[in-house]
Amino acid sequence: MFKRENESMHMKDSPYSQNQKTPAACAINARDVFYENGNFALTHGDVLCQDVIQARLYGHAGNPLIIIPGGISASRFIADKNPSHTQTTGQNWWADIVKPGGAIDLNVYQVLGIDLAPTGQNTNTRLTITTHDQARRLHTLLTHMGITKAHAIIGTSYGGMVAMAFAQTYHEMVDKQCILGAAHRPHQMGVAWRGIERRIVEMASRLGDAKEGLKLARELAMTTYRSPKEFAKRFSPTPTTHHPVNFEVDSYLKACGERYLDVIAVNRFLALSESIDLHHINPQSITTPSLLIATHSDQLAPVSEISLMHQNLGASAHLATIHSLYGHDSFLKETALLSPLLQNFVDKPIIDNKSIGYE
Repeated sequence: MFKRENESMHMKDSPYSQNQKTPAACAINARDVFYENGNFALTHGDVLCQDVIQARLYGHAGNPLIIIPGGISASRFIADKNPSHTQTTGQNWWADIVKPGGAIDLNVYQVLGIDLAPTGQNTNTRLTITTHDQARRLHTLLTHMGITKAHAIIGTSYGGMVAMAFAQTYHEMVDKQCILGAAHRPHQMGVAWRGIERRIVEMASRLGDAKEGLKLARELAMTTYRSPKEFAKRFSPTPTTHHPVNFEVDSYLKACGERYLDVIAVNRFLALSESIDLHHINPQSITTPSLLIATHSDQLAPVSEISLMHQNLGASAHLATIHSLYGHDSFLKETALLSPLLQNFVDKPIIDNKSIGYE
């Protein structure tokens, strides 16, 4: 069980304190936390049937806790990096940030990752779920674990939206939040792109091949995650084949689509994509000190939207803007740029309002 005592987090003897036996987990003290959540009612009337919340805890018991929900493709496996294995999309997705001696130092902090819903059998049906539903589900897990207050919550992309919903609803349970690549509402261009992606999947499903639709939707999504400048620099304009014509960028996108079938179920993709578009929070209702990180080349969460949120938050907040070739995916790619920002965030309080630009 977890308790907040003398401004630090302590864990009593429990199943959660037992390390997994896999060699990759030993150095980072990783262990799974599962909670049988029963039938969990959602805002729009659907129900997560016999929901099992799956989370993963890193670091040493007793250290301050940082919660890190990720994007729609991410999993609870944040930092199980093993050099002998190829990294899989959605797993070990922040292992260069969350590690012993890293920007989020596992010698100093505990980190909690979570599989956002729907998962398991609940991916067999089409559900509508909101970021506030995800926040309630996270709150249920923390209550089960005996956690009364976390040192911070750091949310990336969709996880940033979930973090905002959590900070808004359960502000007494977290000292501060860091949001990367997300705003208080989705930009309407992103809503348009994601709507097309979902309709591609739905049309393919009606034709009997939903997975082919998911592959195409992922291909389109990748063009929104990265920047036009990166694609122009990375891919040759010369065709690689002529019958039919194919370009380097085509091969790249097709490979992304193929890999995605092993990452996410069709109905889970539809639910989480829709959940992004349903997200809306009044920034003034967030009274948790915040660090907002925006990327100039991000097509999905533009600096203008995050700047607007910064101006209207109901607590002290810093806005950091960075330049990156990688657009929305900068939170996955720009370790050198983000590390000092994140280390400063977790180690120091936020006591004023300011905007900072980084190259």
